[in-house]
Parts: sequence; C-alpha cells; structure tokens
Amino acid sequence: MTTPTNEPMPQIYVDADACPVKPEILKVAERHNLEVTFVANSGLRPSRDPMVKNVIVSASFDAADDWIAEHAGQNDIVITADVPLAVRCVANGSLVTGPTGRVFDEANIGMASAMRDLGQHLRETGESKGYNAAFSPRDRSKFLETLDRFCRRAKSAN
Repeated sequence: MTTPTNEPMPQIYVDADACPVKPEILKVAERHNLEVTFVANSGLRPSRDPMVKNVIVSASFDAADDWIAEHAGQNDIVITADVPLAVRCVANGSLVTGPTGRVFDEANIGMASAMRDLGQHLRETGESKGYNAAFSPRDRSKFLETLDRFCRRAKSAN
C-alpha cells in the first residue's frame, strides 16, 4: 500500500509469539488503515483480513527478531518486549513500543539495553529471581494510547 505521494505506507510489525495485545493491535490498525504483520516461530490464528499477514519463521534462536529487523524501516511501527530487537529497530528509524506501552527511542534505548543486560547478569548469578509484573488493564490502556499516537505520527511522516 502506498500514500498519495507514492511513499510506502507505514506498517505495523509484531513480535507475536508471546504478545498479549494482538486484538488491540488489530483494532487500532483497522482504525488507521495500516497493514499488520505478525511474526512468530509457531502457529498463528489465520485472518481473512487482507490487511493482516502472518509470517511463520524457523524455530531457530532470534529468527522472528531477525525477520522483523530486516523488514521494519523508517516510520514503521514495531511492537516487541525484546530489548535487543528494539535496539535494532530504533536504529532503522522505526517507532518501537512494548506491549505495556513502553516506548523505545533514541533517547532511552541505550539505558534500556544496559538495564536488560544488568538484569540478565543478576539472574545468571542468582542475585535476582527475575519475576516480571503481571500484565494489567493499565498496561493495556497505556499500550493503546501509545500505539494510536505512533500510528498518527507514522502516517503524518509520509
């Protein structure tokens, strides 16, 4: 799909294996008339919507991340909780958010990466159990706000 100026429309790429906000993504994407590509290592529920694509990649480590990083570009939207993937996509000029609405951008991606590495080190040494907070209605609401804002920004950039 292209804009009236023949620029490619921004797309939404989703790191879909453990994504808790797939229905919300589809709702916002439909409202903004943006294509969504779900990328996963395992089966995804098929969609009859021509604006929704499913990409199944190999089960090899980081295959979904590699696919997304290779395809997501300037002003595309990427949804992932994976910080190393977020680093790669921010470098590509993509708008990146986690499923809780956490924004990854040039200003904070270095700190996010450092904190992820520190957390991994603490888990490996046994100094931290590494429990994640439960996904809350507040997280879902913040995500919807962030995704809607990103869709408007991506469309206005084209």
